[in-house]
Amino acid sequence: MNKIIWIVTLLLTMNITAQNPEKRERIKALKVAFITEKLQLTESEAQKFWPVYNTFEEHMHKFRKDFYKKKPTDVANLSEQEAKAILKEMLSTENEKHQLKEKLMNDLQKIIPAKKIIQLKITEDEFNKQMLEQYKKRKESKD
Repeated sequence: MNKIIWIVTLLLTMNITAQNPEKRERIKALKVAFITEKLQLTESEAQKFWPVYNTFEEHMHKFRKDFYKKKPTDVANLSEQEAKAILKEMLSTENEKHQLKEKLMNDLQKIIPAKKIIQLKITEDEFNKQMLEQYKKRKESKD
């Protein structure tokens, strides 16, 4: 029954795109429901889990947003020195993201069992896959 509710919810949100803040919030709400259900978080776990997870997600969103703002549009005309500077910045960002993920894992281990942390990664991948599939279906129906 829960799977049917989830599928219906996804179908109802086929017009959602992450570029619109209101629609982004709707996707976030779907993700929260999906993760909560899949991880079977207790009320106590959820109260501690979501502030930590949301902080992590906000930082990751900032990394993505910053990357797209700084992303060079004309790579062919970059000097070697400019390209090296961009690579250095990209590596620094990847290191920051890695540290952030480590912090998330360490913080979550104080809140939920390790098995649920592993399940979280699997659940995130599953959610992203379903969203991508819905996006592809929507795009195909427009063509």
